[in-house]
Amino acid sequence: MVSVTTVEAAEKAAKKVVEALYGSEIKDFKVRVVFPFPSQHKRLSWDTQVTFLLDGIQYTVDVMIEESNGQITNARLIDKMNPLSSQK
Repeated sequence: MVSVTTVEAAEKAAKKVVEALYGSEIKDFKVRVVFPFPSQHKRLSWDTQVTFLLDGIQYTVDVMIEESNGQITNARLIDKMNPLSSQK
């Protein structure tokens, strides 16, 4: 596996895992935040939070990516809701 040493690489890895979990039909994929974990001074992983639309529902997913080898250690659904723009 490839190491993930930049924010851009973490964003790319997060998109790949979301597509693997939810399929390639996702739309409006956006990276909300990327944090070094546990801290900026001793980074071991990247904590990446993303949003996307699938079948008209907005998903927010948190992905933990190991820096040394790009392995996904955790991916969890944080929120699933109707997008705010379509609520009345």
